[in-house]
Amino acid sequence: MTSNSNTRKFRKELRTIAKANRCQLLGILNTTPDSFFDGGKNFSPKTAVHAGLQMIKEGAFIIDVGGASSRPGAEKLSPEDEWQRVKPVIEGILNENPEAFISIDTYHSLVARNAVQSGAVMVNDISAGSIDPQMFQTVAELNVPYVLMHMKGTPANMQDNPTYSNVIEEVYSFFETKLEELKKLGVDDVVLDPGFGFGKTLQDNYTLLNNLNIFSDLGSIILSGISRKSMIYKALDCTAQEALNGTTALNMIALKNGAQLLRVHDIAESNEVIKLHNLLNGF
Repeated sequence: MTSNSNTRKFRKELRTIAKANRCQLLGILNTTPDSFFDGGKNFSPKTAVHAGLQMIKEGAFIIDVGGASSRPGAEKLSPEDEWQRVKPVIEGILNENPEAFISIDTYHSLVARNAVQSGAVMVNDISAGSIDPQMFQTVAELNVPYVLMHMKGTPANMQDNPTYSNVIEEVYSFFETKLEELKKLGVDDVVLDPGFGFGKTLQDNYTLLNNLNIFSDLGSIILSGISRKSMIYKALDCTAQEALNGTTALNMIALKNGAQLLRVHDIAESNEVIKLHNLLNGF
């Protein structure tokens, strides 16, 4: 399947998810040595390709490939070095499974462009275009769906005492403004991610999760990315490695409150959450 036809197929399925109130999984595939949970686990291209293919077998709708950690203090990579990290993984997965859907997790327009030209069908940008001013225009030119995430500050300083007068109103207003910018450029297929853990206190994260359905008013699919994050393991006084049970519980809450995409490390377990959620809602 060609890159363009795969993108068309993905766009169609994404729109079907929105209309039919279905839920799907975005599998996290970090090719980094320093990510907070799985840093180094899939650092070699061969291991990463195998992990991505296994996620697809377990039920992942799309694989989110990232080459640079966003945690505070993480190594800063040039766009060129980041691309060299993810290139063999994207190409390797698509060589084995040409119909696989791949998202590129990057805030660099060069990486986004190269990834889409190599077969990725969506761009996931934690900075919402704030780090690379060319990102929105690049996504418009590439004509692919885009994940728009809210982050207060930058990865380096986002957790330095983040404060809001009203976190729901501020994130909602942020989305409204950015959606209008994207619409003017012709980018229509936008997924909204409130950015759990990105410039939020523990309470901010739970306030957002509890009010997730408010963002559905904006007419876009809502993505929830809480897998094994500090909002879980700090609350439970455990490690990220021990946070699967908490992740599972909160993923069900996210679905109940309107999320239709879950960004997760653990595909099989998260698929069970979706199956039970569907039974509860008569799907």
